[in-house]
Amino acid sequence: MVRMLIGAMRCPVCGEEFVRQARAAERAGGLTCENGHAFDRARQGYVNLLAGKDPGTGDTAEMIAHRAAFLGAGYYEPVADLLPAAPGGVVVEVGAGTGYYLSRVLDRSPRAEGLALDLSVYAARRAARVHEHAMAAVADCWGKLPLADGSVDLVLDVFAPRNVPEFRRVLRPGGRLAVVTPLPEHLAEIREPLGMLAVDPTKAERMASVTDKDFEVVGSEDLVLSLDLDHAAVADLVGMGPSAYHTEAVGLAELPERVSVTLAVRCALYAPLPR
Repeated sequence: MVRMLIGAMRCPVCGEEFVRQARAAERAGGLTCENGHAFDRARQGYVNLLAGKDPGTGDTAEMIAHRAAFLGAGYYEPVADLLPAAPGGVVVEVGAGTGYYLSRVLDRSPRAEGLALDLSVYAARRAARVHEHAMAAVADCWGKLPLADGSVDLVLDVFAPRNVPEFRRVLRPGGRLAVVTPLPEHLAEIREPLGMLAVDPTKAERMASVTDKDFEVVGSEDLVLSLDLDHAAVADLVGMGPSAYHTEAVGLAELPERVSVTLAVRCALYAPLPR
């Protein structure tokens, strides 16, 4: 049950509340707002909340399959361990993909409910089944999030779009924003051989520059460790992200059978500034 979460969500067309599930039971678990705008629940369990101009399709089915395989193998579990638990309330992961990180946080937050937001239908299909206290919705994370002002206790952003003004709008006073970004040495051993996209060395500074008007940093932790990967795992790692469109496939065969790859990320925790 996600009754608390439904109360926090808002219609992307008019901004009104969604009616309680009991009143919308005839829509087979979909959502209907007070003005009658209806959003059916797909057979796979997610709700499509895109409204207006279609912003695109997001990650492909192949990219999501790679992500599910790589994250399911536990390689990024130390990244999930960096994320804070929530005392209760609503947890939202933007650009959630399969909902892996959201599910790990909910496991440590028994009184919380979670919402996985992603532009990709293929991602939402996976995320809809990720946790019994979560639901998934297709939404444009660069646009207005389908949530009420001050309704969210924790926003998770792990290698995802950082819509800082919207994060500030939906977070309640005392809420938190957790952002995971790659450090310059992240995946360094395979970036050049496979033609992957480089990590912007100024990413952390740029993040600070766009958050300083809305947030203050209340915690930060760096994680650097080595992953022992075979070719299948490397293929999943590359295929699950934006480098999937740029990677030179021939380079994978030239790598050693097992590759030591650096995982290097920063998890920064932000508190919204008073207005």
